Amino acid sequence: MPLPYRWLTSLMVRYNGHSILIDCGEGTQIALKEKGWSPNPIDMICFTHYHADHISGLPGMLLTMGNAERKEPLTLVGPKGLTRVVGALRTIAPELPFEIRYLELEKPEESFSFEELQVQAFRVNHNVVCYGYSISLGRAGRFQVEKARELGIEMKYWSRLQKGEKIETENGVLTPEMVLGPARKGLKLTYCTDTRPTESIAEHAAGSDLFICEGMYGEADKQEKAKEHKHMTFQEAAKLARRAEVGRLWLTHYSPSLTRPEPFMDEVRKIFPGAYAGKDGKSMELQFEDDEK
Repeated sequence: MPLPYRWLTSLMVRYNGHSILIDCGEGTQIALKEKGWSPNPIDMICFTHYHADHISGLPGMLLTMGNAERKEPLTLVGPKGLTRVVGALRTIAPELPFEIRYLELEKPEESFSFEELQVQAFRVNHNVVCYGYSISLGRAGRFQVEKARELGIEMKYWSRLQKGEKIETENGVLTPEMVLGPARKGLKLTYCTDTRPTESIAEHAAGSDLFICEGMYGEADKQEKAKEHKHMTFQEAAKLARRAEVGRLWLTHYSPSLTRPEPFMDEVRKIFPGAYAGKDGKSMELQFEDDEK
């Protein structure tokens, strides 16, 4: 539940003028405004599951977008039943000036693309059907100038090939593979909440630069309660992060009884040193590795 000093859990991923929002509980649009961000660039909203703290803020978000005279379509993604659930919520937001498109997830794993981003949805273990999400941005290999010259490829085609474009010329077809080296390490973010630790989380989070994971309880004596309610402790999330060899871990989705996560973090970092307590408005910019590394 929201607290006077803490909103509900959600994530905004921003890339190249576009945004993906994951979960939209009560007050999400207020938290967004506090951050100084606008809902207008949101192209897609993904839902982990349909408990109220993850979706009840949607009608207000849709109305805010509509009042800003949004015209572009909005894509909603979530477990099977999405169209029905959103239809019920839209009883109080029936008229919008933009189209809503639905993508319902039915398989244990599903992948789709958005702009240059690749999104993987994977089922986790909660007391209702629930999914985690990994978002990846690939990076092409380095452009090999000498190879392009050896092949006699005119310079006017270089930038297009570097962007991955296939070009037909009077002398034949030019492909990026002709001039690009091996693919370089891209960027990857994984987000999951409301779940027990699962093999699917470890697999999909593997190698993520940032792993955002629920930590419902920090106290050691809450292990049985975590199992009963299908949630995770800080320590369990840290073990997943260590196993998946992620860059860093942000804990989120705290129990209302857990008012201060920081006192538990020293013990968590003994398991995974790159662990941090998430908080409202926390953000970072993921950058490609330097080519020299």
